[in-house]
Amino acid sequence: HVQLVESGGGSVQAGGSLRLSCEVSGITEGTYCIGWFRQDPGKEREGVAAIMIFGATTYYADSVKGRATISRDHAVKTMYLEMKNLSSNDTAMYYCATARLCNLDSVRSWVYWGQGTQVTVS
Repeated sequence: HVQLVESGGGSVQAGGSLRLSCEVSGITEGTYCIGWFRQDPGKEREGVAAIMIFGATTYYADSVKGRATISRDHAVKTMYLEMKNLSSNDTAMYYCATARLCNLDSVRSWVYWGQGTQVTVS
């Protein structure tokens, strides 16, 4: 079965950077995209970045474009999200997820989710 385990969250000073990791296992047939979402309490979950499993095409939300880099290892066992120039707006629980398509605007289309890792920027 699909397992996604996030790590790398914590407290970061404004202007700093972070690197999140997502250990990926059990990806099923028909899954072509893995990505990062985030959610702050009281707000809707929003897509941050995604990467195709085949070909490695990347997608970014406007809110992080130019500050974030999503990547994965060749075997698609680990996915990363690097973000710089962090602000309090980036404070959230960050989740990794899998989907058939890399549609960051459709949370419902993402099938499997990790438990999340908290990022707090102060």
